[in-house]
Amino acid sequence: MFMFFHYEYYFTMLKRIWNKKDWPGRNALLFRLLIIVPLTHLFHSLFFFLDKVFFPGLWTQNIEKPIFIIGHARSGTTLMHRLMAADSDRFSYFLYWEMFFPSLIQRKLIRGFAALDRAVLHGYFYNKAKAWDEKTFGPYRHMHNMGLWIAEEDDFVNATTFHAAYWQLQAPMMDTLDVFYLDRKLAKRRAQIMNHYKECIKRQLYMNGGNKIHLSKNPVYSGRVESLIEAFPDARIVVMMRNPLECVTSNIKLMEGNYKSKRWQKEDYAESLKILETMSYDCYRLPKQALENNPDVPALVVDYRQLTAAPKQTVEEIYHTFGLPVEQGYSDLLDEKNANVKQHKTQHKYSTEEFGMDVEAMRGELAEFFDAYGWDKP
Repeated sequence: MFMFFHYEYYFTMLKRIWNKKDWPGRNALLFRLLIIVPLTHLFHSLFFFLDKVFFPGLWTQNIEKPIFIIGHARSGTTLMHRLMAADSDRFSYFLYWEMFFPSLIQRKLIRGFAALDRAVLHGYFYNKAKAWDEKTFGPYRHMHNMGLWIAEEDDFVNATTFHAAYWQLQAPMMDTLDVFYLDRKLAKRRAQIMNHYKECIKRQLYMNGGNKIHLSKNPVYSGRVESLIEAFPDARIVVMMRNPLECVTSNIKLMEGNYKSKRWQKEDYAESLKILETMSYDCYRLPKQALENNPDVPALVVDYRQLTAAPKQTVEEIYHTFGLPVEQGYSDLLDEKNANVKQHKTQHKYSTEEFGMDVEAMRGELAEFFDAYGWDKP
């Protein structure tokens, strides 16, 4: 009946936060860990169980030829995901709010309430939620366009299991909470985590009509490509590729800003940032190794420069590689997005020296990629 829950990680975080008596956010996170997390796990487990009672079609819901967009964070995974998600007649994906309500019953009840709110209350609660959304995510949209009703990386559905990057955002504990290197874990643990993920995807597909293609983007899944292929033998994979001198520093800056906003001190998160740098190299190496080990898996590597210079043509190349026709309506929509993407220029410049990163060491670690993509050339 109960959903999978990573008790080892839960108690590891609980112990660490309990002993952090000088951290200003200690009491708030302890309240979440001791009260909110157990209650929500029980709540979600009950509805998860009832889903297959009230919706027996879930027993036979298939996940056919899902597409997973992976690559280093800040390498264009979000841009690619949202360009493809615009083909809403073909793809199913999670909106941000949906991932915190993993049960099909929960989502149907919320959508039903939203319809009632529109019809009877003229959108009163919707406007409240919209105001909260703008206050919460608005200040950060110049870095990452995030919101309740925006397609987002679906690793958030694993937050209820306590095996998700979401929890690494709450406390700098990458030394003990490893959610990246799933392919290196025991087969039983991999199966538990991936089975929960599959059950969440089945519910989303059922919600969206049952016959669509699941579309996912998760930078952290660069460390679990083998696990994805095990769980979804007909999976198709898009690997985003960008100069690490641009996206590694950008991602570290983003994570540092997250920890600062939660009032962690530099000495608290310095080790996690160093681990994040090491993981960055594996975001390039591990997908390449996994796909070489599984040459029959349909896959395409996309250069970030290609995506931003010719977004429509890049998406069409993916469709062609995966044998998907481009419908006229979606083609017209890509024409509109094409100009917007090419006009966008990031204003953020991050220095490797700012984080004590050794540029030559980075070039040495990823020499084959620098050579293959000419990142050192003008």
